[in-house]
Amino acid sequence: MRSLAEFTPREGEQVKLRIEARAPTRIDLAGGTLDIWPLYLFHEGAVTVNAAITRYATCVIETGDSERAAQRRTTKRNNRRIALVSRDTRRREAFASLQALDRAGHYRLPLLAQLVRFFRPRTGLVLTTNSEAPAGAGIGGSSAMAVAICAALDRLTGAGLGLEEWIHISRDAEAIVIHVPTGTQDHYPAAFGGANAIELAPGSERRKALRVDLDQLERRLVLCYTGKPRQSGINNWEVFKAHINGDRRVWRNLERIAMVARGVRAALERGRWGEVGRLVREEWEFRKRNLPTISTPVIDRIIAAARRTGALGGKACGAGGGGCLALVIEPDARARVEAAVRSAGGEPLPMRIDRQGVRVRVNA
Repeated sequence: MRSLAEFTPREGEQVKLRIEARAPTRIDLAGGTLDIWPLYLFHEGAVTVNAAITRYATCVIETGDSERAAQRRTTKRNNRRIALVSRDTRRREAFASLQALDRAGHYRLPLLAQLVRFFRPRTGLVLTTNSEAPAGAGIGGSSAMAVAICAALDRLTGAGLGLEEWIHISRDAEAIVIHVPTGTQDHYPAAFGGANAIELAPGSERRKALRVDLDQLERRLVLCYTGKPRQSGINNWEVFKAHINGDRRVWRNLERIAMVARGVRAALERGRWGEVGRLVREEWEFRKRNLPTISTPVIDRIIAAARRTGALGGKACGAGGGGCLALVIEPDARARVEAAVRSAGGEPLPMRIDRQGVRVRVNA
């Protein structure tokens, strides 16, 4: 388990137990989509390269009675009540018990509900989530949220599972919710932090921490939001289907992306930043060829404006179609690049590299 520390209850509350888990989102630099099983089995040496960033997904679990809850409670049965709350999407729902949640079948907050069903807490609770990722950002917000929820529920239930187990539970819960296959590249930075190479091999994937100067990497990345949410499930699913159905064009593009991702990994570890930028540009060109909806006029305009002012390369985060862009820059070009992003209709998002991954704090 990651670090545990005491929390101070909010004023006016008498909390029996409060658990907070926080997990970082990520920027992916190369090799995305290949992490979806079984696509990587068809591209030997497939790897995804990404880095955890300081835009967080947070889960808070509270059990016991706040003063307000105590005023509402009229029967002992209410101790079994499960309430799910999403602050960033402003949705909530409640169930009289875990069994009632099981029977519901349809949920306003399906990811939260599925993970509660997996961990099966023996007590009532209020589970509240919040995300610092913009809607549809493509930076792994839902995956980071799932990892944070797993960490909090594991601590509550005493399940004693490890980080890799949380990663796979999160992946499967997301697939249940969106009804298409999902990968694991988003979950590793959420769990471990830092800069990562996710090696995708028969039998299992493996995470290797990149031997890269994280301070240098931090200074050479710009994250910006296009203002339009992306639909990664749709784009990735279309690419997935085309590949499985034998589309040779998509196969060749992903084969090239796999080769480029290996190059990005090597260039990062050697500190060859110009090569990193060139390879990120190359990865994006091959990625766009998979589907016409992967890029948009706004994405093209922002990347072109950034390139004119000193960006070495840029690409959409995640599956594309909107959301966030990652730009590789020379450190002294940051102000110019961010100004160009704004003038082209984007919004630079402050961030740093997260070094720790998911963290849990408990007040008992």
